[in-house]
Amino acid sequence: MTEFEQWIYVWTAIIGVSLTTLLTRGSFILFGSQLRLPKIVDKALAYAPACALAAIMVPDLLWFKGQFHLDAANLRLLAACAAALVFFISRSLVLTIVMGMVAFSVLRLWATWVL
Repeated sequence: MTEFEQWIYVWTAIIGVSLTTLLTRGSFILFGSQLRLPKIVDKALAYAPACALAAIMVPDLLWFKGQFHLDAANLRLLAACAAALVFFISRSLVLTIVMGMVAFSVLRLWATWVL
């Protein structure tokens, strides 16, 4: 493949991906007011943020160095449980984040002294 053919290939890919992105995202802006999703889809999409958050957090909490890690030595999981308890009591997102970080820091310090 010559340098010119590589140049054409790269720019064709860039333009193709750009157009695809523009069309998929722009279609919601252009046709958003006329496009109505079925109620069941709207209802299902309400759970999307929670599912995305769970998909990000659960592997980080339960796997460590490629191993499933579900025991009392899993400090991240213990701190997450403490943060969840704070959230269920207070319903404050900021307090949940702060207390989760504090719990993890305290557990980590405790683990370095004890273990």
